[in-house]
Amino acid sequence: MRSIVFFGDSLTAGYQLPAAHSFPARIQEKIDAAGLPYKAYNYGISGETTAGGRQRISTVLPRFEKIDVFVLELGANDGLRGIPVRETTQNLQSILDQVKLNHPQARIVLVGMEFPFDLGPLGGHQMIRYAQEFKALFRTLAEKNQVDFVPFLLQGVMGQRHLNLPDGAHPNAEGQKILAANVWQVLQPVLERQP
Repeated sequence: MRSIVFFGDSLTAGYQLPAAHSFPARIQEKIDAAGLPYKAYNYGISGETTAGGRQRISTVLPRFEKIDVFVLELGANDGLRGIPVRETTQNLQSILDQVKLNHPQARIVLVGMEFPFDLGPLGGHQMIRYAQEFKALFRTLAEKNQVDFVPFLLQGVMGQRHLNLPDGAHPNAEGQKILAANVWQVLQPVLERQP
């Protein structure tokens, strides 16, 4: 059985939902339905920043003899805290480097995030510029590292009240299904291409 490691924050963890409703669990259902020989492992932790992920990755990678696919979903909490884009980029690059070093055969999928304009500690033009730079950092990293890329995890879910928990920030069970579909579009061909 091959392994897929989902490494992320509350969006991966399935914040306040049963584990079976998280998008990695929904992807496992798609994997099983497609008859593909993969097991999904959910290493999402609510509240995780890219700096936290950079620290934590060294405890996750040694747990696996071989990682076939590594899905990296971090950055949302950086955006909400207004962490400088350069810092977020460096942290994500460090995580990518550690995965490549420890599991050179792993296919990597980077999950993109966009910054919601109505949240965060920044104001006005500064916030708009930050949002643009934040969105761009993920595609830039994906191209630089030549990894597969999900443009925007929350596509179709962000801002849709009926697809989110009452906090408006975390997808509910129905929202998580859409997250799974967004990731699956990119992930399915990756899994089918694996030798």
